[in-house]
Amino acid sequence: MTPADSGGQIGQIGQALRELSPGYFAAVMATGICSIGLRDEGATALSRALLVLTAASFLGLIVLNGWRFARYRHEMAEDFTHPLRGFGFYTFVAAANVLAVRIAVEHRGVAIGLLAVASVAWLLRGYAVPWTTHLGAGEHPIVAAANGTWFMWAVGGQSISVAAATLAPYEHGQALPLIALIAWGLGLFLYVVDGVFVAMRLLAYDFGAADLTPPYWVAMGAAAITALAGSLVAHLPPGPFADVARDTIRAGSLLAWVIATWLVPALFAMGWWRHVTHRIPLRYDANLWSIVFPLGMYAMASTTIGKLDGLPWLADVGHVWTWVAFAAWLLTALAGVRHVVMDVLLG
Repeated sequence: MTPADSGGQIGQIGQALRELSPGYFAAVMATGICSIGLRDEGATALSRALLVLTAASFLGLIVLNGWRFARYRHEMAEDFTHPLRGFGFYTFVAAANVLAVRIAVEHRGVAIGLLAVASVAWLLRGYAVPWTTHLGAGEHPIVAAANGTWFMWAVGGQSISVAAATLAPYEHGQALPLIALIAWGLGLFLYVVDGVFVAMRLLAYDFGAADLTPPYWVAMGAAAITALAGSLVAHLPPGPFADVARDTIRAGSLLAWVIATWLVPALFAMGWWRHVTHRIPLRYDANLWSIVFPLGMYAMASTTIGKLDGLPWLADVGHVWTWVAFAAWLLTALAGVRHVVMDVLLG
């Protein structure tokens, strides 16, 4: 390799770092949820391999984002305040909680630490969202910039609920059940808020095939994780907080699952409309992971609700979708590796 080639390669890596998507933690979310699903399916070796990838990619992305902050602070600040990209930072919250759920039994202390960090990050970002998106570099009125990534606000909250409810049976006291209950309620509220803004965007402004990006799948994933979190909270051991709204939460959980199910064929149809009818090429980018995670979350929600509420047919749906999600993960991972090698390292 000549010095010129080496310099060009360094330039490509620097450019990739400059443009690193704040939503890339969705890859960690997708890998982690597939690891959980495969573990529950009995594919232990495959699940452990994905767990290693989940942890490694989580740590690697933390390093890369720290490097980006050090070298390209201005670009990162722009992402943070932009309504089209700022919600991608919530993928860090959900990624930390997915990893916490996956290691809750084997490494409980680490899982609680991840939950704590994710909760603080979600709260800080949550209080900052109205301020930063209003004063950011995006479109005004703000509803013109609403898109599928906005549902990550709700996903972040529900991921806290899932992690807290998963860890609660292993801990004494009522702190984790209370956190799980509060996060579920806030996540449900934010799902409605996000849905209103996105619906207003679709109805009030021109919307073409090019606008129908993969993050719109997060609408389904947010409904699915709301269903999962509600089911786990509703089945927590007896206690003052879990008992207050148990029946209401169980009903809300099933309703969220119905919404997620309703969205699945609609999203596939929209994908056909985008890529087949309008022939928009399907190329790799970080947003593709926003499809994989909802598929895995839908599988996990179906399996969990089916088991906890005595609905075996629903659990069977979850078993099938676990492998659908893994197939989507495998295709996306292969495309990602090709992208890194051909476009970043050799491009």
